[in-house]
Amino acid sequence: MNATPAETTGPVLHTLSGLRFSKGHGTGNDFVLVADPEGIHAIGADQAAALCDRHRGIGADGLIRAVPSRFLPEGRELLTETPDAEWFMDYRNADGSLSEMCGNGVRVFVHFLRSEGLIDLSDGGSLTIGTRGGVKTVVRTGNGYAVDMGPWEFIFPGEASAKAMDSLVTAEGLEVPRPALSVSMGNPHTVVALAELGELEGTRLFTAPKVDPVPVNGTNVEFVVPAEPLVNGGVGSVTMRVHERGVGETQSCGTGACAAAVAIRHWAGPEAPDAWRVHVPGGVVGVKFFAGPAGHEHVELSGPAVIVASGTLS
Repeated sequence: MNATPAETTGPVLHTLSGLRFSKGHGTGNDFVLVADPEGIHAIGADQAAALCDRHRGIGADGLIRAVPSRFLPEGRELLTETPDAEWFMDYRNADGSLSEMCGNGVRVFVHFLRSEGLIDLSDGGSLTIGTRGGVKTVVRTGNGYAVDMGPWEFIFPGEASAKAMDSLVTAEGLEVPRPALSVSMGNPHTVVALAELGELEGTRLFTAPKVDPVPVNGTNVEFVVPAEPLVNGGVGSVTMRVHERGVGETQSCGTGACAAAVAIRHWAGPEAPDAWRVHVPGGVVGVKFFAGPAGHEHVELSGPAVIVASGTLS
C-alpha cells in the first residue's frame, strides 16, 4: 500500500532538519532554494515534493539546489566544454520530478547565489551556470537579470513549417480542441493562441490540458492572447497563462514566455518584431531574439528576481 502525502510529509521533512533555505520568486513563479557548496545535500524527489507542498511544507512551484557543477555527472560533462560554469542549478518540479531548466528559476538562482555571498556579480556583469538544459549565461541588469536561454527549435518542424500547427489541445472551458505549435526551449512547450482575454480567463487549468500528439517527455501548455495592436513601438505584446508539467498552473513561466513569443512571431509572419513583452499573472517579462553562434537564433529572457524569506527547517 502506498503511503499518502499526509503520512509521508512529516518524516520526509524531518530528515532535512537543520537545512537552511530561502524562498524566492520571479514574477510570481516561486521556488525553495538551498545552497549546497559542498555537494552533501542530495535532495530526492519525495523530499523536494514535501518542501514544495503548499499546505504541509514551505510551498513552491519547484526546488532549486545551488551546487558546484563538479559534484553532478551532468555538471562535470558541461565543465569539459565550459569550465567557467562553476555553479549548477539542480532543479526539481513541485512533484519532485527533475526538469531540464526554468527561465524564471535561473534568474532567482543567480540572485540567490548573490544573496548568499557565493558569487560577486556587479551590475552589467555576467555569470555562466550549468543546467540540465545546457549552459546558460546570465547578465545582471539594473532592474533584474537577463538570461541567454540558448537556441529555440520546433519540436515537430515539418508540421510547423507546412501547416503552422502540429497538435490539438483540449482544455476545460474551451468548447472545442484548439490548434497549437510545439516549441523546445531546452524543455518542451505547446502554445495555443486564443482570440480574446475573456477566452483566456475562462480557460480552467485545474487539470492538465490534453495535447495530441504530446511530445515524448510531456509538455508545458501556454494559452496566449495577442495584444491589439500586436506591435507598439516596435515591441510585440501578448498575455499568457500556463499549465506546467508536474506543477499545474503557475503565476509565470520563463521558458513558456519564450515559447509563446516564438509561436506568435511565427504566426504573425516575417514582419513580426524581435522584441516582446509577455504579460503573465505574476507580472511582465521581456523576450528578445538575437543571432547566436553557429547561425542559430537565440532567445533572451529578462525580468526581476526576489528573495522574500530565509530560514532553517526544524
